[in-house]
Amino acid sequence: MPRDPITCHVLNTLTGTPAANLPVTLTLLSSPSGQSPISFRATTDADGRVKNWTPEATTSTTVPTFLSSLPAADSKTHWAVQFEVGPWYEVQGVESFWPEVEVKFTVKGRGREGEEGWRHYHVPVLLGPWNYSTYRGS
Repeated sequence: MPRDPITCHVLNTLTGTPAANLPVTLTLLSSPSGQSPISFRATTDADGRVKNWTPEATTSTTVPTFLSSLPAADSKTHWAVQFEVGPWYEVQGVESFWPEVEVKFTVKGRGREGEEGWRHYHVPVLLGPWNYSTYRGS
């Protein structure tokens, strides 16, 4: 299955390894049409990555289908990706300061003139029980 236009990757800085089996939620916060929030769920794979999202029960659309339904190349949507950090560290016997970590970002329009589909948005997170950092990945 090809990857969705929005992906993420989490590294556990406490152990220096991928953050496998971490529950993650991707939520559409706002869209040009003023639509209500839509959420998708995933669990990071053995490499700490989420390549595809599963719609929650309230919707049957996928991330690529939703984005392709937007009308114009200048469309903007606002998203949040939330990592369920506290319970994940607790299972490992580690206390975490963060119950969850949420990263909000904006997805802007389709690719450049002549390009097919949406640009790829990658949200990497370096995660520790007492700190985290993120950046716009490629």
